[in-house]
Amino acid sequence: MTVLAYVLFKVSSGTEREVAEKMIEFEEVMQADVVFGEYDVIARVTIIDLEKLQDFVSDKIRTVPNVLVTSTMIISKEYKGKTYRPKNK
Repeated sequence: MTVLAYVLFKVSSGTEREVAEKMIEFEEVMQADVVFGEYDVIARVTIIDLEKLQDFVSDKIRTVPNVLVTSTMIISKEYKGKTYRPKNK
């Protein structure tokens, strides 16, 4: 069963873009975004199972320079919305 998850990162100040760019190099990462708030970067991950997710987070993500803290949120159910954003008038 495929596992979808969000991995939230706290990173060293000023390295948000660098970490996000590194994240999208990983095959398991579908998207990475720099965000404001408690966390600095969020990555959307798809992976084959929970054991592989654990290995991915421990062995790959946490070894990326400037990643200080991670928090993994496993998606239990997806609700898909629009695939585009209407233009502002």
